[in-house]
Amino acid sequence: MTRRLLFSPFFFVLAFLLSTLAVADEFLDPAVAFQPSARAIDGQNIEVRFEIAKNYYLYRDKFRFIAEPSTVQLGTAILPPGKEKHDETFGKVEVYYDQAVIRLPVERNRSGPLPLILKVTSQGCADAGICYPPQQQQLSLQLPDQATAPAPPPGQGPTTDESGRIAQLFKHAGFWVLLGSFFGFGLLLSLTPCVFPMIPILSGIIVGSGRDGHGVSHMRAFLLSLAYVIGMAVSYAAAGAAAGLTGTLLAAALQTPWVLGGFAAIFVLLSLSMFGFYEIQLPSVLQSKVSEEARHLRSGSLPGVAAMGALSAIIVGPCVAAPLAGALLYIGQTGDAALGGAALFAMGLGMGMPLLVVGMSAGTLLPKSGAWMEAIKKTFGVILLATAVWLVSPVLPVVVQMLAWALLLIVPAVYLHALDPLPPHAKGWQRFWKGMGIVMLLFGAAMLLGILAGSRDPLQPLSVLRSNSASGETRPLAFTRVRSLAELETRIAAAGKPVLLDFYADWCVSCKEMERFTFADARVQAKLAGWTLLQVDVTANSEADQALLQRFKLYGPPGLIFFDRNGREIEDVRVVGFQNAEEFLSLLSRLG
Repeated sequence: MTRRLLFSPFFFVLAFLLSTLAVADEFLDPAVAFQPSARAIDGQNIEVRFEIAKNYYLYRDKFRFIAEPSTVQLGTAILPPGKEKHDETFGKVEVYYDQAVIRLPVERNRSGPLPLILKVTSQGCADAGICYPPQQQQLSLQLPDQATAPAPPPGQGPTTDESGRIAQLFKHAGFWVLLGSFFGFGLLLSLTPCVFPMIPILSGIIVGSGRDGHGVSHMRAFLLSLAYVIGMAVSYAAAGAAAGLTGTLLAAALQTPWVLGGFAAIFVLLSLSMFGFYEIQLPSVLQSKVSEEARHLRSGSLPGVAAMGALSAIIVGPCVAAPLAGALLYIGQTGDAALGGAALFAMGLGMGMPLLVVGMSAGTLLPKSGAWMEAIKKTFGVILLATAVWLVSPVLPVVVQMLAWALLLIVPAVYLHALDPLPPHAKGWQRFWKGMGIVMLLFGAAMLLGILAGSRDPLQPLSVLRSNSASGETRPLAFTRVRSLAELETRIAAAGKPVLLDFYADWCVSCKEMERFTFADARVQAKLAGWTLLQVDVTANSEADQALLQRFKLYGPPGLIFFDRNGREIEDVRVVGFQNAEEFLSLLSRLG
């Protein structure tokens, strides 16, 4: 019993969470605790950025700056507001945790590129009780030739970077408050399309785990659902911590035809087990392997279900939303993968709560045996086939996608007797299923008609049949694709007007939502009429794609970056994840 407890997944989860509470026994060297960097924003402004270790802080009024050579004079430093703190040495003071970004105006008496040495003095302490003497560090940079208008000081522009605001939680929130917040974020994310495909996967596993034609007990349905959700949550925590440390989101690397096709094949195997095809006599070598896999799939072993949950989280739901991006930003800046991973684990549990409800409902509502159970298994078999088609859609031509959906609608409709007359005294359920079959048949036929008419929109297959004069629809926004960082910088420099940069991928559900519901809005298109629209397609996840993502500290699409008409990024304003038309219009209005 003790060995089983030690090796249970709950033990590892508990150990994972407790490990985040460990406190370091040694104080950091000040050069490690407070790490400055400097860059020239333009010919007249310098940005100094301090990365501050966790549980350490810098005093706001202790900064001093000296520039060399003497031909350069520094103006008054523009410091963002700090956090008020009662200090035993200095009394009531303002301090910076995690990060401090300071703007320095520059006055110069000659043009041309100018090498510069900046001597930065700062002073800070550790929460555990030690204070360091003032530290002076020397930074080198080069001012560019052109002198442009100074950018607004940090913190005074409109702040809509949701991931940045969420990253602030890690600075000040307590451990349990942080976990509770991310659990709540997970509940909200469970309502997004990224989680929907997991519902038929889990339901299909539960339905398929019935033995000998019997249903699933309440307890077993709950345990299967819990194993699936824990696998999903652990996957988010591990993959998120790795992404924060490496700067690469594992989910993006797995969106390839071979990986998606292999995972879709698993769903096809599951669906075939629902249809009872494993009883077909195959060659002996294949028959033994298929029979063994069928037994595993039907038995619904908890480790196998947990593994399916982990894979589902990475492959089926690769969306990047603001809570995930905020956690990754914190992990990447501090290297604290334990706390970030714990937060992502809590987020995964929150996302899984509706799945637990679905799983328990499946065990409660499903019939225990008989013809109804067999009919429901076949229904879930069709749903799993639909999940497989949805999964490989990003790597299939649109015509092939539409043909697959048409077949998936028409063939089940035939089995539902859509083309057969009803018996004179048909029962209510017979009429209901026949009606469902007719609806599916009509949609499937519409899909085929759309293919023949040249449509390439699975959601509106007959849109090409409308006359152009009667169509009041707006055209899609015309984004210009950029394929490298050098090309992007060239286009931004040559634009001469505000620039919107969109990070997109074919496999990104939220990207498709932005495309269909936000960018298609006529008001949004009118607001963006004076903008240069650029787009980075990271579907292939190539080295160039990764370089562009890392340049803007993004872990995946969707992401919107804004530049002013001078080509400078508006750093306090970016969109990570889906944003509806109303919110996006409000953002554009504040930008002017």
